[in-house]
Amino acid sequence: MRRHILVCLPLITLLSLFLSSSCQIDPQTQALLQFKAGLNDPLNHLASWTNATLPCHFFGVRCGDGSATVTEISLSTMNLSGGISPSVGALRDLTRLELDSNSLSGPVPPELGGCTQLRFLNLSCNVLSGELPDLSSLAALEVLDIASNGFTGRFPAWVGNLSALTTLSVGMNSYDQGETPPSIGNLKNLTYLYLAGSSLTGMMPDSIFRLTALETLDMSTNNLAGAIPAAIGNLRNLWKIELYKNNLTGELPPELGKLTKLREIDVSWNQLNGGIPAAFAALRGFTVIQLYHNNLSGPIPEEWGDLRSLTSFSIYENGFTGEFPANFGRFSPLNSVDISENGFTGPFPRFLCHGKNLQYLLALQNGFSGEFPEEYSACKSLQRFRINKNQFTGSLPEGLWGLPAATIIDVSDNGFTGTMSPLIGQAQNLNQLWLQNNNLGGAIPPEIGRLGQVQKLYLSNNSFSGSIPAEIGSLSQLTALHLEDNALTGALPADIGGCVRLVEIDVSRNALTGSVPASLSLLSSLNSLNLSHNQLAGAIPTSLQALKLSSVDFSSNRLTGNVPPGLLVITGDRPFAGNPGLCVDGRSELGGVCNVDGGHKGGLARRSAVLVPVLIAATLLLVAGILLVSYRSFKLEELSRRDLERGGCGQWKLESFHPLELDADEICGVGEESLIGSGGTGRVYRLQLKGRGGVVAVKRLWKGNAARVMAAEMAILGKVRHRNILKLHACLSLGELHFIVYEYMPRGNLHQALRREAKGSGRPELDWPRRCRIAHGAAKGLMYLHHDCTPAIIHRDIKSTNILLDEDYEAKIADFGIAKIAEDSSDSEFSCFAGTHGYLAPAGVRSQSWPTRSR
Repeated sequence: MRRHILVCLPLITLLSLFLSSSCQIDPQTQALLQFKAGLNDPLNHLASWTNATLPCHFFGVRCGDGSATVTEISLSTMNLSGGISPSVGALRDLTRLELDSNSLSGPVPPELGGCTQLRFLNLSCNVLSGELPDLSSLAALEVLDIASNGFTGRFPAWVGNLSALTTLSVGMNSYDQGETPPSIGNLKNLTYLYLAGSSLTGMMPDSIFRLTALETLDMSTNNLAGAIPAAIGNLRNLWKIELYKNNLTGELPPELGKLTKLREIDVSWNQLNGGIPAAFAALRGFTVIQLYHNNLSGPIPEEWGDLRSLTSFSIYENGFTGEFPANFGRFSPLNSVDISENGFTGPFPRFLCHGKNLQYLLALQNGFSGEFPEEYSACKSLQRFRINKNQFTGSLPEGLWGLPAATIIDVSDNGFTGTMSPLIGQAQNLNQLWLQNNNLGGAIPPEIGRLGQVQKLYLSNNSFSGSIPAEIGSLSQLTALHLEDNALTGALPADIGGCVRLVEIDVSRNALTGSVPASLSLLSSLNSLNLSHNQLAGAIPTSLQALKLSSVDFSSNRLTGNVPPGLLVITGDRPFAGNPGLCVDGRSELGGVCNVDGGHKGGLARRSAVLVPVLIAATLLLVAGILLVSYRSFKLEELSRRDLERGGCGQWKLESFHPLELDADEICGVGEESLIGSGGTGRVYRLQLKGRGGVVAVKRLWKGNAARVMAAEMAILGKVRHRNILKLHACLSLGELHFIVYEYMPRGNLHQALRREAKGSGRPELDWPRRCRIAHGAAKGLMYLHHDCTPAIIHRDIKSTNILLDEDYEAKIADFGIAKIAEDSSDSEFSCFAGTHGYLAPAGVRSQSWPTRSR
């Protein structure tokens, strides 16, 4: 027996050693599993990261050649969230870590500094936050990219110790304001420097201009000041300069002409002045030139007409003058040209689309004159074409009417003559057509009805004649139709009722005849209707009263009959003046006497003997009824007041939405001495709550629609939570009395603040930083309503009086009494305009694609 035991003993020992070694987790595996544990992986990319798999076989992990040592982790764009585990610091042989383009959050662990073999670190495009730890121990690092996160605190000046760096990208974060660290000049191997959006101030440090290997310099979107140093000419390897959106002043340094490899330059949105230096103009390799929104002046160099690679050229909002180089674009594959808002004169350059690649041509607000070149008829690539506010004459080249890719054609405010070509029907992608303030004539071609995407037609103040084509009723996307100040005749076509999205119609000052089409009442989104100064006859359709109009004008026509009373409520009598046969409830005070046929005068006199006593009796009954109703209302108010004085508030119905100690007795007992405002839905009071409740705003709603307004406010504000949406504390109701309690806004509304002066200074209370802060806050509130609420919430009455300001001028959107929850985007009853004329909620506007800015 002993011999058998002795024989088995070595086997048992070996087995136990095997089991213990198999149960022991490899340190690399343990570090990676801890790393995984801190992540959310909704697409299950890390399914292979388990104890049962060797780390070299983990998804996104690589090991060194012929070894089991983890050297690389590449998990870019994997939809990962969560934080970066400190365990990554245990991977001492890691040379590459790529976690960019995810949703990682939290701080960067200081333990990452233990990965001293790292040569490539990319954490960009996440939502990482906090102050960056000092990672200067990563001496082997060649690429550091932490851009586009939410890092705060001091700018990481320690990067100047990473002398092996060739790429440094630390921009687009929220660092504290400060000057650019001179230590960056120590990075002699640097070829790519990205410091955009880093809150940098002061002048550009001289040390940067000792980085002679630098190829890309991007310090845009900061607060840099002073002139562009002449030392920039030392960076002979630069091919890209990005310095836009700073406070740079002075002239462009001639030393830029030494940068013979320069391909792209963007110094827009600064305060640069002077002309284009000759040495700079002599450079031949440009692909992108962006100089817009400065104070530059003088002519554009003729040499730029010989450029061979230029694709994008934007110089708008400067003071350039003279004739534009005639050969500009002749040898370049231009894609985007914006030379607007300068002082160019003379003929328009012919060759901007010579390369058949031009998509954006913007030359508005200059002094170009003569006929527009015929060459642009063949520019089928054009998407945005704006040459308005110049001095062009003659006919537009026919091919321009039918540009197949164009989304906007704007030739307004010129002196163009001729007619609109039937080729307009070929512009199938057209969204906006602006022709106003020219001398165009002839008929509007029926082919205009083929523009299925068009939203805005501005043809006013021309000489168009003939009838309005019935085909216009096919434009189901149309929101604005302006045909005023022309010579149009015939009837306003009934087919216009097919333009179901129309918000504005203005056909005034023409010679239109016939009746007002009842089909206008089908336009549920219509907000403004102007048919004045025509020869329209007949009655105004009573069905128009159903529309939510805020502006109407039927004046100076030949209309007859009674004005629908619902239209009178909107604007009063004036919009109906100049119609001799038009009456209001049988009276003829509007613009003349109601037409009464002479043969019926005797009958009218006989009927008057009967009608007058009847009308007097009816009036007496009406007055008696009003007095009775007023008396009953007075008694009800008196009873309500007595109930309040006897402590009747205990019977009030209270709906509370935010935790706050509220006493109904306090709310309903608020006095007139606390009145701070009055609006369309009620009177607003300031109330200091007892104890530590603070100050609130109390709105006592007008009777009538109070229940509806309260229901709307509760349905919206009772559910949403956002710093830029006014907080609703509670609603109280008892019978016909309704109170709403909001957070108190000590700065009032934006309308008031825009008109106030700062105390003792004589300057406006709202300086530009405050205005920007308010606009930003209001935009964030609207974005939350439109994109983060499900279903979306449409306010429908954004205006300055509905944007309130707290103590710190933070904007709060208020007054949701006519807001709408967009449960079904296909709802045909949705009205684009339901509040103040002139505003369309962003959710109701089609998005546009703009090349460099909203033009």
